[in-house]
Amino acid sequence: MERAFQVDLRGIVDLLSHHLYSSPRVYVRELLQNAVDAITARRGIDPAAPASIRLEPPELTGDGTLRVTDTGVGLTYDEVHQLLATIGRSSKRDELGFARHEFLGQFGIGLLSCFLIADQIRVLTRSARDPDAPTVEWWGSADGRYRVDIVDSPRPEPGTTVTLIPRPGAEQWTQTQTVIELARLYGTLLPVDVTVGDERITVAQPPWQAAYPTPQDRHDALSRYARELFGFTPLDIVDLTVPEAGLSGVAFVLPTPTNPAGRGGHRVYLKRMLLAESTEGLLPEWAFFVRCVVDATELRPTASREALYEDDLLESTRRAIGAQLRDWLMRLATADPTRMRSFLEVHHLGVKAMALHDDDMLRLVDTWLPFETSAGTMSLSEFRRRFDKIYYVPSVDEFRQLSAVAGAQGVGLVNAGYTYDIEILGRLPAIDPDIRVTPLNPGELATHFDVVDPATELALRPFLAIAQDALERLDCEVVVRQFDPASLPALYLIDREARHAAELRATREMVDDLWADVLSAFEDQTAATRPQLVLNHRNPLTRRIMGLTDTRLVKLAVEALYGQALLLGHHPLRPADTALLNRSFLGLLDWATHERGSDGEER
Repeated sequence: MERAFQVDLRGIVDLLSHHLYSSPRVYVRELLQNAVDAITARRGIDPAAPASIRLEPPELTGDGTLRVTDTGVGLTYDEVHQLLATIGRSSKRDELGFARHEFLGQFGIGLLSCFLIADQIRVLTRSARDPDAPTVEWWGSADGRYRVDIVDSPRPEPGTTVTLIPRPGAEQWTQTQTVIELARLYGTLLPVDVTVGDERITVAQPPWQAAYPTPQDRHDALSRYARELFGFTPLDIVDLTVPEAGLSGVAFVLPTPTNPAGRGGHRVYLKRMLLAESTEGLLPEWAFFVRCVVDATELRPTASREALYEDDLLESTRRAIGAQLRDWLMRLATADPTRMRSFLEVHHLGVKAMALHDDDMLRLVDTWLPFETSAGTMSLSEFRRRFDKIYYVPSVDEFRQLSAVAGAQGVGLVNAGYTYDIEILGRLPAIDPDIRVTPLNPGELATHFDVVDPATELALRPFLAIAQDALERLDCEVVVRQFDPASLPALYLIDREARHAAELRATREMVDDLWADVLSAFEDQTAATRPQLVLNHRNPLTRRIMGLTDTRLVKLAVEALYGQALLLGHHPLRPADTALLNRSFLGLLDWATHERGSDGEER
């Protein structure tokens, strides 16, 4: 047997008025919204009808109530019963109203927000559709009860007056200064005359649509507007327009870096009523370097009117705004290179993020964005003019380890250790198939070094045997090469496979037997490569060490070179490495103090 749902009106009112909205302050927005929609409906009947909304706080009414009066279309007796007594019923989407997109409200629940601050609401209304329509009074209570009466003393003009009786403890929300601030927050750009008492709230036009004597005057005015809203003077101002969404506005370029992971909020108006001060989802995620103020007529709000409804139109709007920001950057690169460099110094991450998906932005990055290279800081296009091939390393530490040596060997090396750099380098062939980009494995750098002549190599075999014995327990191979700069006595090279194998071994030593067996399976599949300590035969100190005959001293010297190479290359130190550093340092001090007395003479 079918039955109808039983609705607890008190519970519904509590749910919508206390949980749908984030703050009691939205009651002013909802009252303004209903009033503007009523005026819009009346203007559809009579284009010359007055368009005004007057808010009177308790200081003006004198009876402790807040009154909001509009010159809108008003309601008949039957409409009051149908619209004010049915939650979810809205004149904006039924036969009593006009096309829904002409109105701010859609859901028929806005009046319930008043129960956030009041236990009782009084609505006095007279319809403009029927000259003989009586004035109707509606009383609603937060417990779900309502009453409708026809009053004997009619309103002199069509329209509606909403009277709120604040509940004890909520009086601060109806104080004059609070009402003025909230009315300004939500209603400054409304296309009707809004006043709180005698104080005018609305402006003639949105600042970005107003007429100014000169472009510079407009720029100065919008900069002041940005300081008022966001607290910063913009680096630049970009006009935005998306006709399909009825959107216009401006994007203010932030003058300081911001977190790319944070989704910046934007000030969004719908039909010139503020939706939210910090709306997310309006722009692509990569456009974190701007803050926007826009007004739209076709985008849809959520039921609480505190966010944008995610649909195909919002997605296409995002793409359109992203394209306009990209076009602005392209124009900046062409027309104002100095300002372009200033922008890139602050917001290079945003430009890099765009370049991952856009070839035009990739060309801009290639031409303008500075990269850290072994030949100094320069753009990628300039780097390619010096080197036939782009070698890169994927971490800052590896670049610090190898840049000086690579540069001395004539190998052009790019530091790709920062956000998006590897992806950008990988995409360069998309704009020029002739560009060659290759990651440099540290172990491969030794192939660019010169080998010593055969006779010297033969003479060094005893030394290499002792040196290898000193570092064997550290799983490091000792080799002799000739390379620049000659001032560098030794270089520690470890390719990524060897580093991975070392990390596996170190982890295996710290875990239990079960996980050690699992890690051993991976280690068995790793190539048998070892780190190398490359001794530079061009360095005078290294050559003197190679000529030593004292085995103990040779080992101490090689261990010291090993430790110095780790430190100069910014390599992480294992406990065994730290112990070796201490041992070699103390050993050399001990040798020095035994060889020479305090007077400096040999003993």
